[in-house]
Amino acid sequence: MKKIFSIILVLFICLTTAHGQKNIDAQMRKLLISTMTINDQYVDSVDTEKLVEDAIRGMLEKLDPHSAYSTPEQTKRLNEPLNGSFDGIGIQFNLLDDTLMVIQTITGGPAEKAGIMAGDRIITAGDTAISGVKMPQEDVMKKLRGPRGTNVKLCIMREGIDEMIYIDVTRDKIPLNSVDAAFMVTPWTGLIRFSNFAVTTHDEVVEAINKLKKQGMQNLILDLTQNGGGYLQAAAEIAGEFLTEDDMIVYTKGRAYPPQYFRSKGGNAFSKGKVTVLVDEYTASAAEILAGAIQDQDRGIIVGRRTFGKGLVQRPINLPDGSMIRLTISQYYTPSGRCIQKPYEKGKEKEYHMDVINRFNKGELTNADSIHFPDSLKYQTLRKGRTVYGGGGIMPDYFVPLDTTKNTALYRKIMAKRLPVNENLRYLAKHRAELTGKFPDFKSFRSSYKVPEELIDNIYSEAGESLTKNVTKEEKDKTTALLKRILTALTARDMWGMDEYFAIIYEDDDIVKKAVQLMEEE
Repeated sequence: MKKIFSIILVLFICLTTAHGQKNIDAQMRKLLISTMTINDQYVDSVDTEKLVEDAIRGMLEKLDPHSAYSTPEQTKRLNEPLNGSFDGIGIQFNLLDDTLMVIQTITGGPAEKAGIMAGDRIITAGDTAISGVKMPQEDVMKKLRGPRGTNVKLCIMREGIDEMIYIDVTRDKIPLNSVDAAFMVTPWTGLIRFSNFAVTTHDEVVEAINKLKKQGMQNLILDLTQNGGGYLQAAAEIAGEFLTEDDMIVYTKGRAYPPQYFRSKGGNAFSKGKVTVLVDEYTASAAEILAGAIQDQDRGIIVGRRTFGKGLVQRPINLPDGSMIRLTISQYYTPSGRCIQKPYEKGKEKEYHMDVINRFNKGELTNADSIHFPDSLKYQTLRKGRTVYGGGGIMPDYFVPLDTTKNTALYRKIMAKRLPVNENLRYLAKHRAELTGKFPDFKSFRSSYKVPEELIDNIYSEAGESLTKNVTKEEKDKTTALLKRILTALTARDMWGMDEYFAIIYEDDDIVKKAVQLMEEE
C-alpha cells in the first residue's frame, strides 16, 4: 500500500499545483480511505494497482481529450520516439512467413559492424527461436533490444550459403530519426518529410536542409502530413530556422500558469527561398504550431487539408512507479491569435476522436465548398494581412481534396493483406545481387526498372479468387498500375533507403504535385 499511497500523494500534489484545489487533505483522505476499504473488505480479492489506475483514468477522462494516464510500460513506449534513441542491434526488419527478414542495417550500427546484411533471416536470438513460431512483432523486438553493452547471439540464414551463420552482436545506442526523407523533387526544389518532433528533430532538419542546399535547393517543401507532433520546443526551434529574429512563433495561455511566448532566435538555416508546408487532417500539435507560424508570419504557404486541431499543452507528471500523467495546463495560439484547439465537450472523448470521420462524411475532406467559417473566426496574417481562419486546426491557403477514387477496392484489400510487401521481400531475397549489379545507383534504377510480371502474377495468385473473381478489367488494370508503383518504391527502399522510397511514391501524390506547381508558377 505504500506504493499506492505514494502515487496518490504525488497525484494530488500535482493536481493541487495545477488547479489550486481547496481542502486537499480531506480529499486525499477520502480517496485513500476508499481505496483501502475496497482492498480490505470487498467480497472478492482486488488488484489494488489497477484500482488506483482506473481511478486516475476516471478523473482525467472528465477533463479533456488529451489529459491521460500511462502505465510504466506505456510511458516507456511513448517516450522512446521523442527521446531520439533506444538500445538495440540496429536493423530494420519485416516478418515474412513468420520469419524475421532484415531489410536494412543502420549505418554504423552494431548489426552492420557485426556483419549482418540486408536479406539475412534471423532464426534465433540468444536461446529463443524468433522465426517460424508466430511470435508477435513486439515480442521479437524485445528479444533484439536490451541495455547497451550487452551481447546477443544470433543464428542467421543467408541466401546462397547452406549452413547457419552465428553472429555475436553487442547492443548499443540506436538513433530514432524523425526525418523520414530529404530529397530533390525538382532540380531546384527540395522536400523534407518528418514524422514527429523529438529531441533530435531540429538538428536532423537543419542537417537535411544543408544537404539539399548542396544539391542546389532554392525552394523547400516541408511535408507535415500525418505528423502527430511532439515537443513544443522542437517546433519552435525549427520554425526559427525560417523566420527572422524575434518573430513570434507561438504562445500559450492557461488558468494556473502564466503565458509563455516563443520567439524566433533567427537560426536562419533557410531564411531565403520559397517555403511550402504540406498538411492534412492528421497533422497535429507541434506540427500545427510550425505550420501556423509559417502562415501567420507570411513566410510561406500551406497546402493540403485542414489539420487535426490539437492545441492543448500537456505537462508530464512522472509518478514513483514509472507511470505518468499528461495533464493539460494551457492552450496554443498562433502569432495572429488563433487558438489551434478544435472545440470539444468534456467527457465525450469518443465523439472528439470521430471528428475526422465526421468531416469526411460532411464532405469537408473532398470539397472546399463544404468548409464554412463564420466571420468571427477570421484573422489576419502579420505581414501581408491575408485572411486566415481560427476555430481549430490550420486551414491551408490552397486546398487539395482527398481523392477517394485513386485507390481501387481491390488494391486496398491486397494492401491490407501485406501481399506486395511479402512478395517483394521474397523476390529481393533471390534477386538482390542481380538487381545491385544491374542498377548501381538510384538514378539508373528510376529511369529503367520494370516490375517483373511474375511479381504481379504472384500477388494476384496469393490474393485468390475470393478477391478477384468479380473485378472488372478496368479495375484490375488500375490496380496493376498501383501495384507497380508501390513495388517499385519498396524495391528502392530496400536497396537504398526512405529518400528513394518517397521519391517514387510522391510522383503521384496530389498534395506534393500541387505544391510543386505553385512554386513553379510564382
